[in-house]
Amino acid sequence: MRRGWFRNGMLGLGLAFLYVPILSMIVFSFNNSRLVTVWDSPNSPTLRWYVRLLENDQLLGAAWISVLVAAMTATGAVILGTIAGLVLTRFGPFRGRAFLSAMTTAPLVMPEVITGIAMLLLFVSLEQLIGWPEGRGMLTITIAHITFAMAYVTVVVQSRLAGFDDVLEEAALDLGARPATVFFRITLPLILPALVSGWLLAFTLSWDDVVISQFVAGPGSSTLPMEIFSRVRRGVSPDINALATIMVLIVAIGVVLSTLYMKREEKRREREEQMARRDGNG
Repeated sequence: MRRGWFRNGMLGLGLAFLYVPILSMIVFSFNNSRLVTVWDSPNSPTLRWYVRLLENDQLLGAAWISVLVAAMTATGAVILGTIAGLVLTRFGPFRGRAFLSAMTTAPLVMPEVITGIAMLLLFVSLEQLIGWPEGRGMLTITIAHITFAMAYVTVVVQSRLAGFDDVLEEAALDLGARPATVFFRITLPLILPALVSGWLLAFTLSWDDVVISQFVAGPGSSTLPMEIFSRVRRGVSPDINALATIMVLIVAIGVVLSTLYMKREEKRREREEQMARRDGNG
């Protein structure tokens, strides 16, 4: 009984440590005072800072750049990470496998400052040699983000393929299906939850990045985290609380929808595997 109370108490303290600051930020986003830590009782709650946020073209522009960069990063990282995961999982031992595995996982442990400096030197050298990329902007930010985000996607895809039951693939190959057909008709739908998870993870990593973006961004290509970081150094303003509240709401909705989708896909996959085994036994 005491162990149960202790476990529940520690769980409650951990959740409070994580979510009480977020809840307080959400509450103070409706505060009418310019002081983010002083509640203006007579005039609060108010939507004043949300209205001001919608009128702030600089923040909205930075948010749009972040959405575009994160979406392109997540898509590119899923494509490259899926290819790397398939090669490392399905192709067995081959020359250069250890090198490929090390290179795909190196960004996981590499300090972001080192990655940012390396990417900046790479882009400067390429511009001097071949004239591409011309300056720094959204393209260089996206390439740099794909470089480290694909490592996370590779790990997710590898873990999914490691516990993958390849009975359906072998049956399709025995029936004369081509490898490409097997991949797009069987393998891809079965690993789709992992791809969705990898896409969301890459999107979040790109959206949240500040350090690497600082090195490879150029004039007019500041992302939302860079803009927030520059403003916070001069003091937190209430419209930042409003912006953070909207971001928390969007992330929460995305997590709920993705969780429901993956649960539905998992149940559908289990039903299809059970039907396939039943037909095979019959």
